[in-house]
Amino acid sequence: MKVAVVGASGYAGAELVEILTQHNKISDFQVLVSEGSASSGLLFSDLYPRMKSVCDKPLQPFSKNWLDQNLDLDAVFFATPHEYSQQWAFEFVNAGIKVFDLSGAFRLSEASDYPKYYGFEHKHQDLLNAAIYGLAEFNGEAIKSANLVAVPGCYPTASLLALKPITANNLQQDNGLIVVNGISGVSGAGRKASLATSFNELSLKAYNILQHRHQPEISQECGQQVIFNPHIAPYKRGLLSTVTLNLKSDVTAEQVEQAFSDAYSNTPLVRISNDWPKIDDVSSTPFANVKWQFDQEKHVLVASCAIDNLLKGAASQAIQCFNLTLGLDSHYGLLPNSMSNSMTNSMNKGDA
Repeated sequence: MKVAVVGASGYAGAELVEILTQHNKISDFQVLVSEGSASSGLLFSDLYPRMKSVCDKPLQPFSKNWLDQNLDLDAVFFATPHEYSQQWAFEFVNAGIKVFDLSGAFRLSEASDYPKYYGFEHKHQDLLNAAIYGLAEFNGEAIKSANLVAVPGCYPTASLLALKPITANNLQQDNGLIVVNGISGVSGAGRKASLATSFNELSLKAYNILQHRHQPEISQECGQQVIFNPHIAPYKRGLLSTVTLNLKSDVTAEQVEQAFSDAYSNTPLVRISNDWPKIDDVSSTPFANVKWQFDQEKHVLVASCAIDNLLKGAASQAIQCFNLTLGLDSHYGLLPNSMSNSMTNSMNKGDA
């Protein structure tokens, strides 16, 4: 497979590059930045010295001319601003190149929502109709045949992993209040320096209450309206979402346990925790840790999920989706020995 990462200089793009260097189904990949980027022409390892001698590829400026010269690509990953992704994804899809977009450009189903939540007019309702939402643990079958995958946001990933086992089984109270509280480290704000995310200036705080762009994404994908309260905290990476909602009066703890067991019994990257999830337990890993507690007398469920915002909330989830389109296990190349184990399983099935 030949792939490219557009936006490789950012935090999520850099995580993608690091994963791709270890993925044995990739024969070649290229790293790109937007035209005019200050990083253009630098080596990837100049920006990320930990990758010295691992990925010393030059960061090339992306343009239509570059695309015309690289139509033999199998897939492209966009780790770019939302409007940039919606502008260029169209060109790649038309060229028959699979697109895995880490921005929000194709997460919402209606173009009319984009001016309000993302600040631009979306020009490709046809691509919104064709895009598959890349929550790998729930949409795996649809992702397998997708030409355009909208990789979920980091907050929605953690929130939906905590919430969807309930809403998928219709255990929630009809028209009940669903509140999602999320806390993210500063890397979620991107690599560009900002006073608002400076460690010297930042304290734990809520922001964009009742107007955050991830609220409609979470509501859309769980099929219920939610209230989403995002917070930012002075640490580098990691994210925690906690969901509180009322369940129907006849729902039992056994039903709740069954719902989470059915959802995650065969998902190596989502782990049901005995203790309440900690960010330290998932930081710099592709895992999601989930725990729930149900007060049957009050019909109240609280479920919490911790992820690394740059991995399970972005880059490693994009790789999960990429793997599924290749007919591989979604966790292929993301866990120790997962590549050799997957090949062994294929041989046992007579597929090799």
